[in-house]
Amino acid sequence: MQHIRRSPEEIAANRARYQEHQRKGLEFAPKALPAPSPLPAPPIDAALIVHEEIIPGGWYWSTRIKHGETLRIALQQGFSTVSLVAWNAADTSERLNLPDTVKMQWTTALSKGRVIFSDMGRVMFSVTEDSSGAHDCLMGGSTAASNLAKYGEGTRNTRDNLVLLTTKAGLDRRDIPAALSLFAPVRVDPAGKFVWKPDLLQDGDYIELRAEMDMIVGLSNCPHPLDPNPAYRPNPVTVTRIGALEPSADDLCRTATAEAVRGFENNALAAI
Repeated sequence: MQHIRRSPEEIAANRARYQEHQRKGLEFAPKALPAPSPLPAPPIDAALIVHEEIIPGGWYWSTRIKHGETLRIALQQGFSTVSLVAWNAADTSERLNLPDTVKMQWTTALSKGRVIFSDMGRVMFSVTEDSSGAHDCLMGGSTAASNLAKYGEGTRNTRDNLVLLTTKAGLDRRDIPAALSLFAPVRVDPAGKFVWKPDLLQDGDYIELRAEMDMIVGLSNCPHPLDPNPAYRPNPVTVTRIGALEPSADDLCRTATAEAVRGFENNALAAI
């Protein structure tokens, strides 16, 4: 393989372009995003509930969701971490992309007002409600090896659950994107190490994700690799699919950052 060596001048010019782009993006963003969503989670209008599913600890579930509908994922029976993956239902080669989600919004902290991008620069989800902001875009979920080392034999893990739900959806394990870990309070300390910050979690935490395209969504309910609990005890998680409501013209997720504005423009172009 041929390695391209760049001159110090070229490296400096590239860095300057990146820093200018970052400056403009950060200047566009609001000075502060909203406070976390209130607890307890407000009741959902029964007329809007399309489906409700309880995912047992250690298990998985997948569903199709329509553009405009919302998924509420709620910890009503105690703490659990939920791994999420998603594909465009019309073209499954388009899938959730966490690296783009992070770099296009200049943050690893997903919370109310942020969006989640696909690998084609389009918005897949808007985070319309979120009580914690304790979500992990960096590490991914558990594997058979990590569970064996921590818990011993006989526990289910995120990677194998994602393989199962993917193949049942008619896809291949190569189609699995990096998974977003919801309710995983992972942060990076000054030394660059991943740390678990339990103070970011609260009883009854929930998040609401509005679908910005028709999608196949997969969820796995297994402990995060950094979860300090030595026992394998994930609690059931409640997932509610809520009917579509038209967002307002000044919807925060659509206007919070220049990158989100462009993402929604890309969504509109694809719909033409």
